[in-house]
Amino acid sequence: MSIFKQVIQNEAELREILGYAGQAAQNKVLPEIDEICHAFIEKSPFVLLGSIDANGNMDVSPKGDPAGFVQVMDNKTLLIPDRPGNRRGDTLSNVLQNPNIGLLFLVPGRSDTLRVNGTAQIVRDNDVRQRFIMQGKVPVFVIAVTVKEAFFHCTKCVLRSELWSSEPELDGLVSFGKALVKHAKLDISVEEADAMVAEEKNKLY
Repeated sequence: MSIFKQVIQNEAELREILGYAGQAAQNKVLPEIDEICHAFIEKSPFVLLGSIDANGNMDVSPKGDPAGFVQVMDNKTLLIPDRPGNRRGDTLSNVLQNPNIGLLFLVPGRSDTLRVNGTAQIVRDNDVRQRFIMQGKVPVFVIAVTVKEAFFHCTKCVLRSELWSSEPELDGLVSFGKALVKHAKLDISVEEADAMVAEEKNKLY
């Protein structure tokens, strides 16, 4: 039971208020990566990857590397290296249970974003992993995405947020180390946690 008094219950009710997308928004979805999408991906150093497990639990994971780190293998296939992290493997585990995946590419300075939906596999082919060597390190896994939809998202949300133009307001934010101590209930000091986080920054690959 919701604590709210007015909750939309069905598509008809939603559309009565929202209306419908115009022709451009409806027709912009591509079934593959064209040269415009390809160029955007080559300039993107950051992508958000959404996945879901067999029970409907969702996850959105950020992936980042030098621009172009996501490779366009062909117009239906994207390759994403899986770099060292905390070994939770949320995305990887989800893909094994439910291959459906969503990507959101950002390019610094651009207010539009590129959305790609498809299905994913976890790849161990040596020749594929060798394509992503950084600092002499080969990724253990590569996520191969078979593209079903690709389309550009409008600029309004980035413009409203002033994402690339505003100075960040960091007052009131604690360090990552302090957040870890509290949330993970670590039996170490904040200073020790901050030092641990700083050390991990030297292990990017």
